[in-house]
Amino acid sequence: MFKSPRIRDLLGRIGGRLPRKRRAVTNQAGALDAPAAPRRVDPERILRRLEWTVIRRLDGLLQGDYRTLFRGFGIDLADLREYQTHDDVRYIDWNVTARLQVPHVREFQEDREVAAWFLLDLSGSVDFGSADVEKRMLSSEFVTVLAYLLTRHGNRVGALLYSNGTDAVIPARCGRRHVLHLLDRMLRPRKPAAPQSGKQTDLSELFKKAQQVMKRRSVVFVVSDFISTPGWERGLGLLARQHEVIAVRLYDPMEQALPELGLIVMQDAETGEQLFVDTHDGGFRQRFATIAAEGEQGLRAALSKAGVDCLELATDDSVTEALLRFTRLRKRRSQLAAGSGTATVHAG
Repeated sequence: MFKSPRIRDLLGRIGGRLPRKRRAVTNQAGALDAPAAPRRVDPERILRRLEWTVIRRLDGLLQGDYRTLFRGFGIDLADLREYQTHDDVRYIDWNVTARLQVPHVREFQEDREVAAWFLLDLSGSVDFGSADVEKRMLSSEFVTVLAYLLTRHGNRVGALLYSNGTDAVIPARCGRRHVLHLLDRMLRPRKPAAPQSGKQTDLSELFKKAQQVMKRRSVVFVVSDFISTPGWERGLGLLARQHEVIAVRLYDPMEQALPELGLIVMQDAETGEQLFVDTHDGGFRQRFATIAAEGEQGLRAALSKAGVDCLELATDDSVTEALLRFTRLRKRRSQLAAGSGTATVHAG
């Protein structure tokens, strides 16, 4: 059985009829397919593997570029000195100038401490993966590496976890144990939605909760496949006005082009609804690809409307390469911020 994360959006629009009831799916021997038992994961083992395979390599490739990636949002007064010709008059301290009768300017030191938050979509659609890696595992590895890099430099990271609703808020802290706790919460089995409940992902709920939780300006990573009910871009845009937001979009290649698999049963990963389809039909696959392409354009337009940067991460992608793309994304963003305008940057 093929569990599709978007059976309503894609198949419903190309003429497929969704059954009113969930149907039992049988294997070739005629026995009912039982749900696979959740695999037990060891966060410590995963982090240790990432330290050897990803983090050590990034340490060699970044070579000090960390200072250009994350900047704090405040400045501290460092010193006062006499005014020089090239100085900005906006930094003149008029009180000191009046007392000493000599113009003096303030010098500031940038606050480098960063508070980072991860808004994590752990709904049913992220449990999908056409190969060996599911979107949930890809998300957990990406978040773990980035959280480790941040906390190793003294910064704090927190997270909001969303599945059938905003399930948990992990306060912003630092340290290896905190990263392990975050990884463990991400990899816990998802609470299944009630059968035939029709409950679908609504990222607007997550963004609304984030506005209530995050009081200080922070760097915010929205890690999701953005398969959601429409209208979430408004909440994301409001969040981007208060924080520096980066969208990390998860996807699987099979979500964009359906291969020829023969007769298969597709099941909605969130509602459990099923549909029997024939992927031998070239016209069906073409309509699937067309609607998927339209969805891609709509997603990019929504992110652009919200005014956030987007880092795309596929299940057949390398976490190391994704982090290097993130490095380039941050540098381009810094260049845009130093220029005359702002623009949405996509790193695919």
